[in-house]
Amino acid sequence: MIRKPVVAGQFYPDKEEDLRNMINYCIEHKYGPGSNPTISNEKIFGIICPHAGYVYSGPTACHSYKSISSQNPELVIIIGPNHFGIGQDAATMIDAQWQTPLGMVKVDSESAKQVVEISKFIEIDEYSHSQDHSLEVQIPMLQEILSNDFQILPIILRAQDMETAIDVGNAISEIAKKKNAIIIASSDFTHYEENSFAHQQDKALLEPILEMNIERFYQVLNERRVTACGYGAMASAMIACKNLGATKGELLSYSTSGDVSGDTESVVGYSAIKFV
Repeated sequence: MIRKPVVAGQFYPDKEEDLRNMINYCIEHKYGPGSNPTISNEKIFGIICPHAGYVYSGPTACHSYKSISSQNPELVIIIGPNHFGIGQDAATMIDAQWQTPLGMVKVDSESAKQVVEISKFIEIDEYSHSQDHSLEVQIPMLQEILSNDFQILPIILRAQDMETAIDVGNAISEIAKKKNAIIIASSDFTHYEENSFAHQQDKALLEPILEMNIERFYQVLNERRVTACGYGAMASAMIACKNLGATKGELLSYSTSGDVSGDTESVVGYSAIKFV
């Protein structure tokens, strides 16, 4: 089965050359990481990346991707929120390839079957993945910035409560232990608030993320009503990375759509974080 792109031409260009140029633009943007090579022996277990249109969130996302560019993972485990609420509470897929304007990326079916066996919640369901952009927008960035061939384990979450996140996090860490893997949580932060308020809200939520404190993370999320769409994906990644040996998160970059566009009335927040 080929999972065709659903937001090419909207969230990112639908032609190969335009897409490569757009990613390069994001890297060189004033909110991007720049193109100087980063050579580091630091072990990064996972990253958090935004998933909005590249023109808004791409520069911030590139900080996360650049940090892992020399790791050459064979498996990329991508977890994101199910914006459409269709299909299962937590879903992966098998016997599939994801198509982008930069080519095909294969799903690691063996790892997908294993994660379904380990997890109480994850099921095999292509339909859950059929309309959403949260995983899709990460793949062209990976294709362009990683120098090796890799496979993906896509997991999309309709349920993002703490119980589900703990289960998913524990399950994916078992998969990651067996392979040279990187974990990606796909999430934007505060949605459609005034710029300075978005910065305040997101700063509060970033603290427990960088401390990798799940209970505190859900507490801040609920008390302050932070409208981060992929909170369960971020929590799952925190749990998995902790299991694998990460001790902290490091904030690589934060911006909002308002910082990028100049329209500060109603913005969306974006963070790039690595777990080390």
